[in-house]
Amino acid sequence: MTVYFIGAGPGDPELLTLKAQRLIGACPVCLYAGSLVPAEVVAGAPEGARVLDTAPMTLDDTHAEIVAAHGRGEDVARVHSGDPSLYGAIAEQIRRLRADGIDYQVIPGVPAYAAAAAALGQELTVPEVAQSIVLTRVSMKSTSMPAGETLENFARTGATLAIHLGVRNLREIERQLSPYYGADCPVVVAYRVGWPDQLFIRGTLADMHAKVRAEKITRTALILVGPVLGEVGDFKDSALYDPAMPHVLRPKVAVK
Repeated sequence: MTVYFIGAGPGDPELLTLKAQRLIGACPVCLYAGSLVPAEVVAGAPEGARVLDTAPMTLDDTHAEIVAAHGRGEDVARVHSGDPSLYGAIAEQIRRLRADGIDYQVIPGVPAYAAAAAALGQELTVPEVAQSIVLTRVSMKSTSMPAGETLENFARTGATLAIHLGVRNLREIERQLSPYYGADCPVVVAYRVGWPDQLFIRGTLADMHAKVRAEKITRTALILVGPVLGEVGDFKDSALYDPAMPHVLRPKVAVK
């Protein structure tokens, strides 16, 4: 048997990959993170499948289910939100699978920051405005951050920041980022991206805390910070389609 770590995307069942959809529909056991993955995503599980919401379960509980499925020779769809490689907590699961000699595969999914950018209708890497995106989080009650991975260190680069698990810490985010980005730097808080009740709150570092508090949002939100989120105005076209910049698939075009 095989355990498939499946990225379900941010919430919209139509953002499942074809491979993810096929595997969910084929596995006799489906373990999904119900606090972050809508039931609609796993509705395609086969009739009679063992479908469990892992939100109230521990790592020991989920692994026991997998070991039992292994004993029965049944494949497992282990469904996570977004893409499993980013805050998917799959590393500790994989460690146990390897120790027990259980095969696994990882099926990528649409990450929340990409779905948020799509819903906002914009590119996050605009020439000469932002060419890097930092995916990070704040410590709060979760696992502590490595010593060098601070918001201040990332802010020194001027890159666009996609901050996870930080919506309850907006005051501290403002304090750390304002010296580098300015108090008027654009911010977007993306709440439950891909769900029917998704919400996007636009503001600045200075006023975002008040706006989010007014909406009573305390979880399931992604914070995007950076100049690219505002009105960037005139910016240089990408060299990708520049007639004066030939590449192997396009010869140089004479400029009249």
